[in-house]
Amino acid sequence: MTTISSVIRTHAARRPGAPALVCGDQTLTWSELHARSNRVADALQKAGVGAGDRVAFLDKNGNEYFELLFAAAKLGAVLVAINFRLTAREVAFIVHDAEARVFVVGAEFMPLVSELAGALESVRTLVVIGGNEHQVAYAGWRDAGADVDPGVVTSSSDVAFQFYSSGTTGNPKGVLLSHDNVFGLLPTSSEKWGVDANSVNLVALPLFHVGGGGWAMVGMFHGCKSVVVRDVDPTGLIKLIGEHRVTHAFLVPVLLHFMQQVPAARTGDFSSLQLIVYGASPISEPVLAGAVRLMGCKFAQAYGLTETTGAIVTLPPEDHDPEGPHRHRLRAAGKPHDGVELKIVAPDSDVELPVGVPGEIWTRSRQNMLGYWRNAEGTAAAITRDGWLKTGDVGYFDEDGYLYIHDRVKDMIISGGENIYPAEVENILMKHPGVADVAVIGIPSDVWGESPFAVVVAKPGETIDPQELLAFARQHLAKFKVPVGVKTVPALPRTPTGKLLKRELRAPYWHGRERAVS
Repeated sequence: MTTISSVIRTHAARRPGAPALVCGDQTLTWSELHARSNRVADALQKAGVGAGDRVAFLDKNGNEYFELLFAAAKLGAVLVAINFRLTAREVAFIVHDAEARVFVVGAEFMPLVSELAGALESVRTLVVIGGNEHQVAYAGWRDAGADVDPGVVTSSSDVAFQFYSSGTTGNPKGVLLSHDNVFGLLPTSSEKWGVDANSVNLVALPLFHVGGGGWAMVGMFHGCKSVVVRDVDPTGLIKLIGEHRVTHAFLVPVLLHFMQQVPAARTGDFSSLQLIVYGASPISEPVLAGAVRLMGCKFAQAYGLTETTGAIVTLPPEDHDPEGPHRHRLRAAGKPHDGVELKIVAPDSDVELPVGVPGEIWTRSRQNMLGYWRNAEGTAAAITRDGWLKTGDVGYFDEDGYLYIHDRVKDMIISGGENIYPAEVENILMKHPGVADVAVIGIPSDVWGESPFAVVVAKPGETIDPQELLAFARQHLAKFKVPVGVKTVPALPRTPTGKLLKRELRAPYWHGRERAVS
């Protein structure tokens, strides 16, 4: 297996009757998933989709995502899953940027899509999951297609995924991941995390995120059963783990925190769990220790980016003993995977720094993205001519080769696993009639790791009402991007050349902490 389409074709032939997906009360075997994706591929072809085209998807996790993913792959097309927490304006940008010919939308998101009339110029076919007689309903659209594999052969260098990541200038960037990028990681997952054909893989994170869509492919590569979670809640996750005898899961620390707080934690059955991989943000020692006590399985931390096709560094289970002699390693990201090169580079240079000295983390491996969709300038800024990807994270190595994350070069906030670029939030807040200047910073959060916070300067004669400003932000931004608070100041600190000194704004909130990120 070297491409996404080869995964479904291989397992449909070798394990036709084995369960592939479980979502709610619906189970699909590999042969059923293969047949459904054939029918969807035929429907896509009739809608004018061919090799290199994009198909947009806006819905929560469900079996339909995988039907579309494999259908598009069988045509050499690419599925673009969109963050369902975004506003209409943000969704419209992505659909337009990807030039999607077909747009598949969950019924609960149709009110949002209805706001986009006239903004979806590239879309020729709109299909609604759970639609009615007045819409092109997904089930009927799919089932009208022929159960025939189109047989298109794709190259390992072709694009497999196009994930959208928030941009530093306010607009999201389409991260292009090839089949070769994806299969640089998948074969190592057995050795790193113990996933095999007999595993039961919990897919709890959103599939528009590399931690959701990428992790799902780990289980699918091995042909195991994947339990897909549509609506994430701690009590429901605990129930699913026991009910389906889940062996492996990828979770963000905030979920591990919430799962310890609900009454179901005391009665849940965690006996089937073998390994929980966590990532997207560091975990606090109390949350980790509590999760280990509660679940009784092994834990591993994964560090990576969308641009690195997910994990490139793992902190293995043996380094997860809060009482052991190497307890300090709980603060580490881990060690690089085989075939992954890492180096620490001095800011604004290519000079490699020695052990213990923080600098920007650069990486080079088979997993580095192809680049950003139709963004040559952004690609050139991220990847050097000799193939090193600049992560934007600041870190250092210790004497034992463990990587530690210290800060960020990029002006970015990670809240509950979601990337937030302050520039986008600032652009919206600056449209408020009472705001003269604004800076959005990340402040510590015991629950989310970090949260966005706005520091604003009012126009002369104006008074900023924090709640009114936040209500304004909620009209234009996804909920997770809206600041948790507002502070009004006379002026923002700037250099003589006008550069904003965000470190000065952040310093009081991070005082006394080992690192300037959570």
